[in-house]
Amino acid sequence: MEATDAAVRTGLYESDGPYGEADTARYVPEPDKRPGRTAFQRDRARVLHSAALRRLAGKTQVVDPGTSGAASGDTSPRTRLTHSLECAQVGRELGAALGCDPDLVETACLAHDLGHPPFGHNGELVLAGFAADCGGFEGNAQSLRLLTRIEPKRFSASEVSVGLNLTRAALDAATKYPWPRGGHPVTPDSPKFGAYEDDLPVFRWLREGAPEGRRCFEAQVMDWSDDVAYSVHDVEDGLQAGHIDARALRAPAERAEVFDCAAARYAPPGTTGDELAEALDRLLAQPWWPRHHDGSARAQAGLKDAASQLIGRFCLAAESATRARYGTARLTRYAAELVVPVEQRLECAVLKAVADRYVMQRAAQARRRAEQRVVIEELAHTLLARAPFGLDPQFRAIFEAAADDAGRRRAVVDQIASLTDAAATALHARLT
Repeated sequence: MEATDAAVRTGLYESDGPYGEADTARYVPEPDKRPGRTAFQRDRARVLHSAALRRLAGKTQVVDPGTSGAASGDTSPRTRLTHSLECAQVGRELGAALGCDPDLVETACLAHDLGHPPFGHNGELVLAGFAADCGGFEGNAQSLRLLTRIEPKRFSASEVSVGLNLTRAALDAATKYPWPRGGHPVTPDSPKFGAYEDDLPVFRWLREGAPEGRRCFEAQVMDWSDDVAYSVHDVEDGLQAGHIDARALRAPAERAEVFDCAAARYAPPGTTGDELAEALDRLLAQPWWPRHHDGSARAQAGLKDAASQLIGRFCLAAESATRARYGTARLTRYAAELVVPVEQRLECAVLKAVADRYVMQRAAQARRRAEQRVVIEELAHTLLARAPFGLDPQFRAIFEAAADDAGRRRAVVDQIASLTDAAATALHARLT
């Protein structure tokens, strides 16, 4: 994306460009202390300097933080933080190439995982059950809550926290599922949603003028960048750690298990095994695809090149297909839809399934996930029973100010969701 870099260097995207006053508005109006910066540069800085982003360094992506790579001795698998940084790099370049404000897309990518609890989706499932009676739990809805309420930066005139007080466009771009619980436009019982009931006022504000249930263009770029980053890098981490043997992907039995996983969890409905096989074979046929990883410097360099090639393949395919439909205009907000060719979506789905099959489904991981679920379950019930004892001052105040049991339970959920893996384990040990 050299043309994109050149555009940024020459200042093509130094202003808010086609974004209007409604896009750059903040929930609580405030003056800019440093004139010359765009509203979206301020948004990016606020997320980048947030405590919530730093905490992602201690939250599991796929391989637990601190896990050693068996093949190479690597002790640095990706965390939620490094994933978010890599997603932001991918999204910034892809968004800028299509005409989005790069700072706006980067802000959305940096913010998209802020609400994920300790132990990743494993912790999310436990909290969803615990919070069933107070509005449920969803990592993306928690991200919105964190950005607009929990992360302290700005307060309203009535001394109510409005979180980082990001612009409307930034909050909208970070909203992967723009509907409340039970409001999915096609399947109302979907577990995916973007706002809790008591966060609906700010959600309605950020969605003013937006088509119901439709994601803005920047959110679509963020979502595809997220898929690209984690599908590619999870496989890279699995190969690096010795959990994935690239040669196994040519064995019929192994391939069948991967395709079953892809069809069940990652591929579009109705995708056939033959289509998934073609997608995997297209990747295996590439000259840069890793044939074997032995941990040597040459193998590590080859693995990094393969990751780079895959990211370029997926992003350039989306850029080309979107440009083929919309031409050369700057594409922002609700002026376009991101077009991702089905071939690349299936290749991405196969990569996700490879990581799922060989990393997440390992017996050791299954045991560890069971232990993690116990930690979160016991911690939630113990905190609720003993609160306000055990709650941090910020969440203790929320707990004590709550008007009902649902509000008090939500304060406990907020506390747990803010913890790193290690902090959750330590607090569990201390309280139980």
